[in-house]
Amino acid sequence: MITPWYKQFWPWFLITVPIISFAVGGLMFHLASDTTDSLVVDDYYKEGKAINARLDKLEQARKLNITSDLKIHNDTIILEFHSGIPREGEALKLTFYHVTLKEKDTSVLLTRDASGLYRGTIDQPLEGKWHVTLTPLDESWKIQQSVTLPRADTIKFNP
Repeated sequence: MITPWYKQFWPWFLITVPIISFAVGGLMFHLASDTTDSLVVDDYYKEGKAINARLDKLEQARKLNITSDLKIHNDTIILEFHSGIPREGEALKLTFYHVTLKEKDTSVLLTRDASGLYRGTIDQPLEGKWHVTLTPLDESWKIQQSVTLPRADTIKFNP
């Protein structure tokens, strides 16, 4: 006597595979629709259009022959210019962009002290790989570099 189909292994196995696939697919769809990606840049089209303006700012920094050393110790940032020193009294903006986590991005306003050094402080410790950008407040030029922090040595921060 042949056993009925519902008492055999293979029909249930063949029925279970698509049911599990649909359940996992539904779970993945739910996760994909309810969670948001942490994009470092929200609008890639605008970023693509703005790249020429950024390249002009980098070229302007090269023309000014800006050379500087960046030191980060605990929560203190010190920037020393060797050439291409900005105008007297001009503040600078130093921005740290984390390579993957947008919520860790931070900016620091560097002001010039009596000895000619630019100083600022940071609120959070900087660890990992960062894209660092230095611009004056009028954003007429820009220097950018990728660094891994923390580090004890001086960072040559040049265009």
